[in-house]
Amino acid sequence: MKVLFVCLGNICRSTMAEGVFSHLAKDYIAAGRLYVESAGTANYHVGERADPRTLETLAYNGMELYSRARQVKKSDFYEYDYIFAMDKHNLSDLFYVQNGEGKAQIMLFREFDPIPENKEVPDPYYGDMSGFDRVFDIVFRTSESFLKHLQQQYLI
Repeated sequence: MKVLFVCLGNICRSTMAEGVFSHLAKDYIAAGRLYVESAGTANYHVGERADPRTLETLAYNGMELYSRARQVKKSDFYEYDYIFAMDKHNLSDLFYVQNGEGKAQIMLFREFDPIPENKEVPDPYYGDMSGFDRVFDIVFRTSESFLKHLQQQYLI
């Protein structure tokens, strides 16, 4: 099972989701049953590490992330089972690039959020650390819910 998290620049929300979900699913990843990555719809930060505030938030919560930003590519729609957009704008961009091709299920990540306040993960980039903490909380509970879904549906 392959999962890709996507936001605009691939340095805040999608990397936070990659780090959190990878941490929660580490046993499945180690066993080769899950592969997790993140990407951006834009090429603004290709090759860069995640935003330092994302890395700080993950570290504070006992998690690490070493990936580098990359842009979504056409082959992702064939390689991944789930591609999660962090907001509606990125969802729209993904559908545009996909153009009906591939096998990936493309949806908003928060479709799995057990607290249905909003279906978008807010972008913390222009704010302070409290925004990153809020994104962490959202991504953590949504990741737990999605992992339970995978365990129940696919017996991973």
